[in-house]
Amino acid sequence: MLSTFVRAALRPAMVKPCSLVKPLVLVPERCLHQEALPKLPVPPLKQTCQRYLAMLEPIVSQDELEHTRQLVQEFLSGGVGERLQKSLERRARKTDNWLSEWWRQSAYLDCRMPVAVYTSPGVVLPRMHFQDRQGQMRFAAKLITGVLEFKRMIDSDTLPVEYLSGKPLCMDQYYQILNSCRVPGPKRDTVVNHAIGKSSPTHITVVHNFQFFILDVCNSDGSPLTVDQIYMQLEKIWNSSLQTNKEPVGILTSQHRNTWGKAYNNLIKDRTNKESVRAIQKSIFTVCLDAPMPRVSDELYKSRVAAQVLHGGGARWNSGNRWFDKTLQFIVGEDGTCGLVYEHAPAEGPPIVFLIDYVVECMRRTEIVRSPMVPLATPQKLRFNITPEVKRDIEKAKQNMNMMVHDLDVNVLLFSHFGRNLPKSHKLSPDAFVQMALQLAYFRMYDMCCSTYESVTLRMFKYGRTDNIRSTTLDSLNFVQAMEDPAKQNTERMALLRKAVETHRKMTHDAIHGQAIDRHILGLRLQAIEDLTSMPQIFMDTSYAVAQHYNLSTSQVGSKTDCVMCFGPMVPDGYGVCYNPMDEHMNLAITAFNSCEETHAAKFAKAVEDALLDMQALCEDTAKATQ
Repeated sequence: MLSTFVRAALRPAMVKPCSLVKPLVLVPERCLHQEALPKLPVPPLKQTCQRYLAMLEPIVSQDELEHTRQLVQEFLSGGVGERLQKSLERRARKTDNWLSEWWRQSAYLDCRMPVAVYTSPGVVLPRMHFQDRQGQMRFAAKLITGVLEFKRMIDSDTLPVEYLSGKPLCMDQYYQILNSCRVPGPKRDTVVNHAIGKSSPTHITVVHNFQFFILDVCNSDGSPLTVDQIYMQLEKIWNSSLQTNKEPVGILTSQHRNTWGKAYNNLIKDRTNKESVRAIQKSIFTVCLDAPMPRVSDELYKSRVAAQVLHGGGARWNSGNRWFDKTLQFIVGEDGTCGLVYEHAPAEGPPIVFLIDYVVECMRRTEIVRSPMVPLATPQKLRFNITPEVKRDIEKAKQNMNMMVHDLDVNVLLFSHFGRNLPKSHKLSPDAFVQMALQLAYFRMYDMCCSTYESVTLRMFKYGRTDNIRSTTLDSLNFVQAMEDPAKQNTERMALLRKAVETHRKMTHDAIHGQAIDRHILGLRLQAIEDLTSMPQIFMDTSYAVAQHYNLSTSQVGSKTDCVMCFGPMVPDGYGVCYNPMDEHMNLAITAFNSCEETHAAKFAKAVEDALLDMQALCEDTAKATQ
């Protein structure tokens, strides 16, 4: 996922990138953009070690820090660090990107936690005004048409290239999100992209009442179905899936990955089941036609929708109306709720948000136009044979999903007091401003700082994914302590805020240019696993464990659409925080786990709101004093 601080600088230009999903048939001229991208550098070892120690200062004790200093010195002077560094540099020379495949494997495909809540983000779109199935079908038909228009840009290599600080960004992730699906394995998952090759599938999956259908979105001559045709096909699907007593096979995909891997093998032993699963996996994307959510107050509505897109609300509601392994799942509820949940392994947030903005704009100008009705075949219902063994797996998945639903605490804060224009007016980075508010809120609740993760793009480099901005610094600590010290004057507090924001801005710049520490440290550790018989002590250290325990997992994902992205916490006693600052307001989604007594999403949301307001007052008071 990408910081709005970064995304604000993205400028599309109509340059044709090479289509990276068809590497064997690329024309060299069309590859010019992609092939010209620089490789991700390996940062200097000494620089990373120094920055690692500086990062630890506000989050570990002095004794722990002193011990880690000794380990780092041994790592640098004993030859181990230099050997690993040279191995990494050799890997960088031999590969297009020394990190990307390691990152996809270690961050996603090796992870055995459920993808629902734990790794798959959701996006909540503004509530629609329809409240019946006709409105639901019309909206879904327009949405499908918009996504197919986006697909045509990808297929024709006319997708605008994004730029950051005048430099083109890698567009590869855009070519990985359609026709792709995660496939469970017993110890490690894979991602399969079915758009590769000449015969790219032309169908989407539609699921309603736990029943899956294949909807071909092309006419026999290859032309796309019109909105009107799609609407009629969706009506047929609705009428063919009125029974609600079907087994929710899709809920199996919400399981712990090892459990789902075994259940998957049980499921596809049957030939019919295997063919149905393959049809879902190959589809361009999935549309989930959801039943209405339980009624809640307007105040709780956004939070409940955020939970719905993350997990479906439980076995009684819409959790069985999903195939969580599918990269893109658009959710359209009969009551006007809508959003999207995506499997994270193929791509970060920016391509998803760009797609959403594009589709929303398409839907504004798309009207249902009656077209000559060519008879269309009824969409194919996918059949599943439910053996006693599969039935047991489904029942187990229902129980586990319900526990997960009860455990996830979600709070969406619609902050209406100001947006990104306020920090801009005081010459402060909006992203850094919000990050300092998160630091202040956490410090006020827990009287300490914590390890903080903020994702940042590496797409300036070929096949770049993300790195981490370590928002907790000595400067951020000095600022939050000053805010809580009644003896401090506002002028001093403001000076400390500016210093903390500038430190964050510099760290962001370094991270974008491949000089952050986290992926380098990950690379050194993975290289040690490949090269050495024993793990270096710096990776066995208490400080390393503290550094990797992200009590605050954050991301700023900017969108033109008034939406909010959400994701679960990274650790049992942590918070997941995602925010979309618009010009005059902000949307924030905060998650925690109810099983942890120390965390509470609503309390943290209130602390963030108070911190933002206090920082606004600080900026305005000091500005008046200097006039």
